[in-house]
Amino acid sequence: MQRRHYLVTGGSGFLGRYIVGGLVAQGEAVTVLGRRPVEGAAYVPGDLCDAQIEPGPACDVVVHAAGLAHVVPHTEEKRARFFAVNAEGTKRLLQALERTGRLPQAVVLVSTVAVYGRQTGTLLDEDTPRAASDPYGLSKRMAEDTLTAWGAACGVRTGIVRLPLVAGHGAPGNLGALIEALARGRYLNVGGGAARRSMVRAEDVAAILPEVARVGGVYHLTDGYHPSYAALSAALAEALGRRPPRNLPLPLARLGARLGDAVEAVTGRRVPLTRRTVTKLTSTLTFSDTRARQALGWHPAAVLDHVVDLIP
Repeated sequence: MQRRHYLVTGGSGFLGRYIVGGLVAQGEAVTVLGRRPVEGAAYVPGDLCDAQIEPGPACDVVVHAAGLAHVVPHTEEKRARFFAVNAEGTKRLLQALERTGRLPQAVVLVSTVAVYGRQTGTLLDEDTPRAASDPYGLSKRMAEDTLTAWGAACGVRTGIVRLPLVAGHGAPGNLGALIEALARGRYLNVGGGAARRSMVRAEDVAAILPEVARVGGVYHLTDGYHPSYAALSAALAEALGRRPPRNLPLPLARLGARLGDAVEAVTGRRVPLTRRTVTKLTSTLTFSDTRARQALGWHPAAVLDHVVDLIP
């Protein structure tokens, strides 16, 4: 098989490191476009918020994994940052690719299930209306639309992977916060922890991206198990050598959430218990990956079978 040249944005980030490492292990040539170099890959410094960004030499496939996430935007400036990075940054990247004089064969965007703007749902598919209006979800919706229109106009194959919670060593965001809270003995399941959430391993996402680039299309990537908070927290606690977490009754959780909202509003700092987090911890939200299994041969491992790999 002929060696291909991949350009990866966000290669120094949590998921980006898995993507770069996976491609290098497969013998592909990889160039990272971003703020920091990554071992094993060529490096082109650049910021997607820079109007004059240059992606370096022409490439065969682009994996666009750069983006802003895991930030609670309490100010207008922080809300605008989501659009500058996720939406406008995608547009600048595509314009820069045109300036190379040779367009890639395919561009794959790492997106999110947040584009749906849903708090609840069971095995939602890729045709679910994208109704997100929050800065993160809406900015990623805009990035998807920009890529889709650009690919159709330029004759470039496009792929979009909408990811749920991504599990891996050093995971940021909600999973990282959960592991830290469990390690400190400060996590309580809410309402028995019965709610389920879709998850996927970072290694599995990285491994399937070349096939997404080859086929094109829009896909959910999940482990197909969708563990409950009770099962996930118990498995992580065991891996940490901790006792399984106790349960916080829902009425008490809601009372604490009102206090948390007030503290967050006054200080601008993220607090662990708010109405937002209580809603997440008590609402099932899962996504179907049937399309990926049928079109891509997607056969991921269950996150719960590899929880030891998640412990820092």
